Amino acid sequence: MKQYFKIGEISKLYKIGVDSIRYYEEIGLIQPERSESGYRHYSIHDIWRLNVIRDLRSIGFTMEQIREYLENHTTSSSLKLLEEEQEVIQQQMQYLQKLQKNVAQRLNTIRCAQTLPLYKIEQITLPPRRCHNLSEGYHAAEEMDILIERLINLDKDRLYIIGSNQIGTRISLSALQDKKVLSYQSVFLIDEQGENFIPGGDYLCVTYRGSYSQSTQWGLKLAEYAKKHHLTVHGELLELLWVDIHISSDETEHITQLQLPVKKIS
Repeated sequence: MKQYFKIGEISKLYKIGVDSIRYYEEIGLIQPERSESGYRHYSIHDIWRLNVIRDLRSIGFTMEQIREYLENHTTSSSLKLLEEEQEVIQQQMQYLQKLQKNVAQRLNTIRCAQTLPLYKIEQITLPPRRCHNLSEGYHAAEEMDILIERLINLDKDRLYIIGSNQIGTRISLSALQDKKVLSYQSVFLIDEQGENFIPGGDYLCVTYRGSYSQSTQWGLKLAEYAKKHHLTVHGELLELLWVDIHISSDETEHITQLQLPVKKIS
């Protein structure tokens, strides 16, 4: 077996970038010998140190933690390091499990959105839904993006990827009926860890595809439908974004659902 290896051989064999190997040498973690012609020659001991560095870096250990281990390499320190490594791996597994669950939920949501009946008013019953809520109105889409970011920051342990139909807004029904304008009163993020609730009960529901401006006409139609069918409205109009700009840049693919809480007039 060869006793010494060149930097290119080490890089290719162990899949460690040449720049990384040189950096580890620069900060003193490895000390290869030099040939008469100036080429670096790496020993078996250097390779062992590179393997330790690579493996510990891959699970998030800092360079200082790695340096301390390499400089104080004993059975006791190896046991301690392995215990720490085991804990870090467990944390990473939990993170990946959460990420896997999140991806599965997003896949299910987008696929469900594509099967929703469009442009049809229905009465549905929904359970109470936990949510994070910000009681701040907005006018432009850019303002909503800022509010959404603030909502997401309320739950730092939650992983949000590729948008979420769990984002919604409350629209003033009175302003819509009186002035025919969409007056956004607040934004919410449906989340089982949320501190607020969206009440359960009966809702008139309609789903449409395309521009959000359609919420004006469909919100009015929901109110007219409630009146015609002797239902009383007892809350603001909810607008949920099932497919939005975070999922598709094509506005014709956007899917929005309006929900209006109602009760039967006794």
